[in-house]
Amino acid sequence: MAAFVYIMASQRNGTLYVGVTGDLIRRVHEHRTGAVAGFTKRYGVKSLVWYEVHDEMAAAIQRETSLKRWRRDWKLALIEKINPDWQHLWDDIVQ
Repeated sequence: MAAFVYIMASQRNGTLYVGVTGDLIRRVHEHRTGAVAGFTKRYGVKSLVWYEVHDEMAAAIQRETSLKRWRRDWKLALIEKINPDWQHLWDDIVQ
């Protein structure tokens, strides 16, 4: 089963959220619509700006834990490496 590590943002260089899920479409939809109370709803974090796929949930959780310890500038560089315009990647995952 695939697992995903992802980064959501409120805007370019805005508030970031790092998460892990087994269903990226469902989880991003929840963030976008504010369906679940918490950090992302409180800070308006609605744009998927980076994600990666893992074969196993354990590997994804390990990567998420690692990314959460990263400095903010490292996370920004990671995002900009694949998404320099900070486009919302929703269309990429629902196709």
